[in-house]
Amino acid sequence: MKLYVLSENSASPGFLAEHGLSYYIEFNNKKLLFDTGASDVFMKNALKLNVNLQEIDLIVLSHGHWDHGNGLKFIKNKPLTVHPDAFIKRYRKSGKENIGIDLSLNEIINKFSVNFASKPFYINENIIFLGEIPHTFEFEERETAYYKENGDNDDIKDDSALVLIKNNELIVVSGCAHSGICNIIEYSKELTGISKINTVIGGFHLKKQNYQTKKTIEYFNDNAVKNILPSHCTELPALSLFFNEFKIKHVKSGMIFNF
Repeated sequence: MKLYVLSENSASPGFLAEHGLSYYIEFNNKKLLFDTGASDVFMKNALKLNVNLQEIDLIVLSHGHWDHGNGLKFIKNKPLTVHPDAFIKRYRKSGKENIGIDLSLNEIINKFSVNFASKPFYINENIIFLGEIPHTFEFEERETAYYKENGDNDDIKDDSALVLIKNNELIVVSGCAHSGICNIIEYSKELTGISKINTVIGGFHLKKQNYQTKKTIEYFNDNAVKNILPSHCTELPALSLFFNEFKIKHVKSGMIFNF
């Protein structure tokens, strides 16, 4: 499996960065675009990496936030797999800013061949879009700082991830893990019947050196995860704990990982 980092909060020399996430994945005869970042940065970095986005088989959207889906404005006529709630309007409780995706549901349907999946969707036997993530662990809070257009609390139930199976081990690719990175991994294990975790990469949505971050590190140790690559919405206080424990790499746009 090869994963190209097309958009990230930090950049390798010669590449662009933004607050966003986008990965290009080649695996098992499939070419996937996982999230599209906040702008056309993913396209500019793809060009530098000699990635031809016209050849992708499928776009997968992890959830409906601007920094993962606004890049959809710059691409079209591709199959898109996404949770059905990803295109609702959503706001921060601290203000009136819309943090959802700029494109409306009608615009998305007109631009893409859309597969709405709230349950696991098998892209093939070794690549699975997880759909909604069950809440397993008490320490992964589902309370968020967001609300929906109708005024209800937004627990971001559309937050999902990819799990890929290679050599009877799991590679978990997360966008932001609003649903909890440990919940995502545990559901991947349950769904596949595979307990060995090769890699977890993406946003972990951990901000502080608090109980949740420490329990997450404990979970990773208990599961003997080989490659741990938190990025994007995993902020410096939490990242420093991961570095002290696992000597992690700093994920930047322009990087290529082989798993």
